[in-house]
Amino acid sequence: MHDAPRSESQHPLGMTVYDLPKPSEVASTDAKRTALGRLRMMLVLLVCAAPVVASYFTYYVVRPEGRRNFGELIEPMRALPDVTVQSLDGRALPLSSLKDQWLLVSVAGGACAEDCQRHLYLQRQILVGLGKDRPRTEWVWLVSDQAEVPSSLLPGLQEATVLRMDAEVLAKWLEPAQGKTLSEHLYLVDPQGMWMMRFPAQLDTTGALKAKRDIERLLRAAAGWDEPGRESSMKSTAQ
Repeated sequence: MHDAPRSESQHPLGMTVYDLPKPSEVASTDAKRTALGRLRMMLVLLVCAAPVVASYFTYYVVRPEGRRNFGELIEPMRALPDVTVQSLDGRALPLSSLKDQWLLVSVAGGACAEDCQRHLYLQRQILVGLGKDRPRTEWVWLVSDQAEVPSSLLPGLQEATVLRMDAEVLAKWLEPAQGKTLSEHLYLVDPQGMWMMRFPAQLDTTGALKAKRDIERLLRAAAGWDEPGRESSMKSTAQ
């Protein structure tokens, strides 16, 4: 007796090799998916970077003929080191916590001789002179040693962020002009944590006004990029 032929629905496997996608089709689909993923990533990066690019383009390119910066532009810019620093009361915190505002930075040992005190005074005057844009900036003194800061200076540093930072790490990040030292300059760091400008050594009152104009132009170019009004928990306190 011959068995009756099975219907197609009775076969244990209803899928044949002809039902499988061709390897070339799989490869093509994967390639398209990968390309689409990369495109989406690039779009996200472009959206995030757009304010930064626009502000620097405005400042460096779209500007009146004949205008010159007083400060020296740093190319390539240098990112904040990924290190821990200390407040004057010994609290440890990441240096990256300074991001999101413009930083006007000075560097000196804790003993803070006459030149250091002049820089601290000029930093404050420059930033106060920014008026309504003052909250978008931060006054920073990076102390490069373990020397005690004179108690007589502390009341005047209420608005400053004073942090102790390893001198070797500082020297790998910030750099003075040839023949100068780190403590002779003021440095400008953008809200992304990039050191992007160095002001001339031995700044005086006239130079401070020119530095303020540079900062004002940058703030106008970067309007809406940084975050104003940060209340820093790192401010030094009078003892």
